[in-house]
Amino acid sequence: MAGRAVLFAGPPGTGKTALAMAIAAELGPKVPFCPMVGSEVYSAEVKPTEVLMENFRRAIGLRIKEVKEVYEGEVTELTPNETENPMGGYGKTVSHVIIGLKTTKGTKQLKLDPTIYESLQKSKVQVGDVIYIEANSGSVSRLGRSDAFIAEYDLEAEEYVPLPKGEVHKKKEVIQDVTLHDLDMANARPQGGQDIVSMMGTLMKPKKTEVTEKLREEINKVVNKYIDQGVAELVPGVLFIDEVHMLNLECFTYLNRALESTLSPIVIFATNRGHCTIKGTDDIQSPHGMPIDLLDRIMIIKMLPYGKDDMAKILKIRAETEQIPVNEEALEKMSEIGTTTTLRYIVQMLTPAFMLARINGKEEVGVDEVDEVNDLFLDAKTSARKLLLEDDKYMH
Repeated sequence: MAGRAVLFAGPPGTGKTALAMAIAAELGPKVPFCPMVGSEVYSAEVKPTEVLMENFRRAIGLRIKEVKEVYEGEVTELTPNETENPMGGYGKTVSHVIIGLKTTKGTKQLKLDPTIYESLQKSKVQVGDVIYIEANSGSVSRLGRSDAFIAEYDLEAEEYVPLPKGEVHKKKEVIQDVTLHDLDMANARPQGGQDIVSMMGTLMKPKKTEVTEKLREEINKVVNKYIDQGVAELVPGVLFIDEVHMLNLECFTYLNRALESTLSPIVIFATNRGHCTIKGTDDIQSPHGMPIDLLDRIMIIKMLPYGKDDMAKILKIRAETEQIPVNEEALEKMSEIGTTTTLRYIVQMLTPAFMLARINGKEEVGVDEVDEVNDLFLDAKTSARKLLLEDDKYMH
């Protein structure tokens, strides 16, 4: 499915954005979902096509599997050994750290570098914590407190974990989820030296930097190599572009190319426009405000306005979420109003109707409150008709 695109086309209030959000929830946290609005691409710092490409890369995930050598266990001992400062002066420095780790199978004592002691201090590791230390990099991860120290409190901020199984020194498969955009950013920012010039350079650098096409190609090569070796797995996510008619001709031309790329996510477009002029042109009219050649590549899903029964169900869910008690007759009445107005209008009626019911000393919203709120407020269609009828009363 990667590289495919669909278009949700329908009038306002037909659930286009809601459907895209439901897709995101269904995919779960492991699959990248990147929502954006068409007008987001216009920036004074970066080209519109660059913003589009960034979001394309955000929507492509990479699941990297690594087998790491780790030391894992409950800390039984943590003793820093101090020596005289070799640079002179009064203070002492830590020469090494003795740490004891315990698992279900046994215990092990390790002599560690002082830099690892700094990591232990930053993670606030103490005796009784369950940690793991990577053998290659020396990075420390605190998993939580050992469940042997569980106290009889009703509420506690600490997270308790069981004592690790197996040996202290073991091989562990670690899975990391990153996006291609994360890799771009990590490689685009030069690390710089420790001298004053480098530091000033990083301070004076503009906040947003464009990633060059050459760098992206290099990253793609490395990613493809990892995939071929079986180290990494590509997870094509979903890029959702709402109000797609806000993009200009330059962006649409770029989308044609981006959709043909080997590394491409599933793209969902949404628009509420009919036949209109393409942004960035003076006279090119097109369906949905999108060029014909791009429309030819995508499947168009027609979104229909909600019926009376659907509106009643949505209203009921919304009322339950907002904890507004509404009786069945009022729901029926609001659904009827919704068929002549819009779903958004009747959803917005809920709160004022509830406030009115409370003023009248009622526990739930009834038909009387719905009728009164409908008389007090106007929906978009009624407002437009009123303006046409009373045009002479308004300034132009």
